[in-house]
Amino acid sequence: MLPQPPPPTRRDLFLGFLGVGVCGFGGVLPWARRMIVDQRRWLSATEFTDLLGLCQFLPGPNVINLSVALGSRFHGVSGAASAFCGLMFAPMAIVIALGALYAQYGGHPTVRHAFLGLAAAASGLVLATALKISAPLRTNPVGIGIAAVTLAAIAVVRLPLPIVLLVMAPLSIFVTTRAGR
Repeated sequence: MLPQPPPPTRRDLFLGFLGVGVCGFGGVLPWARRMIVDQRRWLSATEFTDLLGLCQFLPGPNVINLSVALGSRFHGVSGAASAFCGLMFAPMAIVIALGALYAQYGGHPTVRHAFLGLAAAASGLVLATALKISAPLRTNPVGIGIAAVTLAAIAVVRLPLPIVLLVMAPLSIFVTTRAGR
């Protein structure tokens, strides 16, 4: 087993999330997980899944919440600001530049086809990341059951997400606590 690396500095947080923002433009969760868990080992796969679960429950974009929570974990408010600014800097600059280019060339058929291809690639990244994030649940039948019921409630029965969260969050805590005894 590899030794645990030292905690990241504020500069590490900024540069790490800057790289995530550049590489994962439009779908940063796969890149964030890869950087945090696989490359820099700031969190284990289980810790990442737990923190992401909390961040998904909070209002706002998941990865922004994740960057703030992770930065705060290591350096408080200044760490949260470093991670957030790193994550947002490149995408904001890219969006402004792409917006100007799209205003000029957006009607061109090649540009429209390029965007269709990007959408397909982004969907594949989201699916691959979902499989990686679910890895800690593979040996947890209770977690698999909770995830399956939640997915069915949202995707099959089409219950509103806030209602599903209000029911499943306390239920999952209760069931998980009971299963751990």
